[in-house]
Amino acid sequence: MVRTLTLAALLTATPALAQETPQAASASPGVEKPKEKLPTDIRRVTMIVRNMENSLKLYRDVMGMKVNYDAVMTMSGVALPAGKPGAKSRLVLLNGNDPFIGWIGLMEWVEPRLPNPGPYKKRMGIGGHVIITQTDDIERRCAEAIKVTGVTATAPLRFQEYPGRNGAPPIKVQGCNFFDPDGTLIEMNQLLK
Repeated sequence: MVRTLTLAALLTATPALAQETPQAASASPGVEKPKEKLPTDIRRVTMIVRNMENSLKLYRDVMGMKVNYDAVMTMSGVALPAGKPGAKSRLVLLNGNDPFIGWIGLMEWVEPRLPNPGPYKKRMGIGGHVIITQTDDIERRCAEAIKVTGVTATAPLRFQEYPGRNGAPPIKVQGCNFFDPDGTLIEMNQLLK
């Protein structure tokens, strides 16, 4: 169900969006939990998308993220400097295993639409970004990801080994890389023992 809200209402709306105490961070070899609470957590990255349903095919259907919010809202054109004041956009929030961090937001301007950005990306540049994900069935998910319209593979399924942090053993992953339909580079991995 899609709800309609203003951006101000979104910020004060559902309990799921309220500040919560994050769960204890899972251990990552070579990374120590801070001895004191740090002032900032990265809650989510929100990406402007050209076609919500197509993006959901990747993030929800292929990568297995859970939709926890779906609403249409009226935009000011100021806080998020895109579109015209009064434009309507649809915001979908998805999460993985943690209820507080690591979310993805997808936002599509629906009325009026933003101009078509042109061809799907094949290379990165300044201002580009990479999202690293951990998944449970890398072979199947990589094969399904490249079937989504606009996804461009940059590296096939492969084994990689990275130096460990702070003397920890090497980090071994099997993974693939691809641009999502709107130019975000995704590195999808499965940690190996």
